[in-house]
Amino acid sequence: MRLSILFFLLLIATPSFSQDKLKPPIPNLPLVLPEEAGFNKDSIQNLVNLIQESASRDFRGLVVIKDNQIVIEEYFNTFWRNTVHDIRSAGKSVTSLLLGIAMKDGLVNDLDQNVYSFFPKSKYPSVNEDYKKITLRHLLNMSSGLDADTDMPKTSGHAVNWIARDDWKGYILNISLISSPGEKWIYADINPLLIAAVIEEKSGMSLRDYAQQKLFKPLGIEQFYWYTNASNQTGAAGNLYITTLDFAKLGLLVANEGKWNGQQIIDEYYIKELYRENFDISANNPFADTYGTRWVKLTDLNF
Repeated sequence: MRLSILFFLLLIATPSFSQDKLKPPIPNLPLVLPEEAGFNKDSIQNLVNLIQESASRDFRGLVVIKDNQIVIEEYFNTFWRNTVHDIRSAGKSVTSLLLGIAMKDGLVNDLDQNVYSFFPKSKYPSVNEDYKKITLRHLLNMSSGLDADTDMPKTSGHAVNWIARDDWKGYILNISLISSPGEKWIYADINPLLIAAVIEEKSGMSLRDYAQQKLFKPLGIEQFYWYTNASNQTGAAGNLYITTLDFAKLGLLVANEGKWNGQQIIDEYYIKELYRENFDISANNPFADTYGTRWVKLTDLNF
């Protein structure tokens, strides 16, 4: 089962060992040597060597940031700093950040606001009244109770039924409940898509454009691609391409509790909500113990 465990949130970070390959500086993110940042240089070098010598060709980039300084920045297998990568379901975690910004902007009251309240019946006559029972919090922690399961294409809310549509909002707003919201965890792409629909409805912008203005621009993220359909609806469950270094910037924003270069982009209390452990999923997944609101924070990492 795929999880949107975003960026190993190493509260640590790095410039390249290949510092002879001088990389252009990044505003507000100076480069320091690993030993200057308190890392064991040999351990880091052994890690880089291991990746370079691995038979797998899947490794793309390694960026480690500590104390707002780049400690390691390495790229592998023909990839480089300006390469944009499909971050797959980690895009869901970016969507969760954008919901925090929408709350700060006053577009959303709180996480316990129900989904139905955002879509007036006069404008969306087919909206299912089941959405009165589903809150934004349920969407964030994958417990909406909707008939949708990423591992079961036969469910009515599965992406195969809406991803190719030029306008998928009407379809996803009519999916029924099969269990009580908040009762159990089921990984489903429709949940972040509904969060995007809320932000798009209230902002009058696609999630892509909202992200560019409210999140990417402040962080100096200029190179990205996020699939958006003919009706200006963004594929918030994934479909986001971004560079390794810009990916690390998003991780650093969360590590700094929503603040970037002195600006509070996302409220601190919302960032803390992202770490809340809501469901034990260890029985069905070998890679994670709990699921919160699209983010997992890793600690006790030794280098």
